[in-house]
Amino acid sequence: MTAPSTFGLSNEARNLHWLLTNLVEEVPGILSVAVVSSDGLLLLSSDAGRNAEAVEVAGTARPTGPRGSSADLATVVSGIGSLTIGAARLMDSGGVKQTMVAMEEGSLFVMSISDGSLLGVHGAPDCDMSVVAYHMALFVGRAGHVLTPELRSELRQSIEDASIGSTQ
Repeated sequence: MTAPSTFGLSNEARNLHWLLTNLVEEVPGILSVAVVSSDGLLLLSSDAGRNAEAVEVAGTARPTGPRGSSADLATVVSGIGSLTIGAARLMDSGGVKQTMVAMEEGSLFVMSISDGSLLGVHGAPDCDMSVVAYHMALFVGRAGHVLTPELRSELRQSIEDASIGSTQ
């Protein structure tokens, strides 16, 4: 993982970047991580080099990012989050805490953070799902109370600024 630049960010934003970096580096089998806002926008990613792509994709009708990019993961996490929230409402089952999709060649985990924000993790086929879920819960517990509307706006602005810087 390439560490994203945190120059000029608030302490809270730098702490979230640090938590995300720790999650990816400390948990075996995690391929990619994305934090997505309630409106589906990428806020934070383990794939800092592709954050600019996420901004470009959000502004176009067709996704152009390569498979596995942060833009793609953010899109999938947002869609699954929306689908499961709708299913929970339909079934009168309360809020969705976690969703897990096991595939032949990997796993996808989606966990609610706060105010509709979601944490999405793409795991390798051989990842220990219980370990990944446990560390995601730790991340959510540590990040949930600081992910305020102001911080979400700051994180989104930093991704947009990175996009502008990469196109110049």
